[in-house]
Amino acid sequence: MEDVLTIRTERTPNPNSLKYVLGRALVPGGSANFPTPESAKGRSPLAEKIYTVPGVLGVFIGPDFFTLTRDEGVNWSSVNEVLAPALEAFFASGAPVLEGKAEVRAPMFEHNEADAGLVAKIEELLESQVRPAVSQDGGDIVFRGFEKGIVYLELHGACSSCPSSTATLKAGVESMLKLHLPQVVEVQAI
Repeated sequence: MEDVLTIRTERTPNPNSLKYVLGRALVPGGSANFPTPESAKGRSPLAEKIYTVPGVLGVFIGPDFFTLTRDEGVNWSSVNEVLAPALEAFFASGAPVLEGKAEVRAPMFEHNEADAGLVAKIEELLESQVRPAVSQDGGDIVFRGFEKGIVYLELHGACSSCPSSTATLKAGVESMLKLHLPQVVEVQAI
């Protein structure tokens, strides 16, 4: 019996990004961001295949979904018309989603030892309370550092170019971190 590819699309808060849920593991327990076609070359055969679709500006691959960001002037039906056969061909080929493991982004800078416990709490709150919600919206949020009360975060997928991402960071993430950790004074996206 042939494996049937079932794809469910979900809208994201970003009108130019659409989440494609495949119901199969892509990057178990992780994610991979490919903001340009060049960033996918040699790292993700799946992202390379998706970039063959005209109008694709970004590809983010999550545990069991990927988020595609399109050029604003391209309509979704045009994208999906070309994407469906490209995905069928990719999965029929048996090629891996990623070459090697998902990239782990190191912090931008080392925090001082006095902040180690605080950084661990920040990372735990992001992992348990923020990342699941951001993943639901077709993206990811990655801790990149803490310095002088400022938490630096990197947004991926639908979140990276979403018109409401600044509000989400300030009203959502920053407020939550400040509530639990008074040492946090601000959250900044990088």
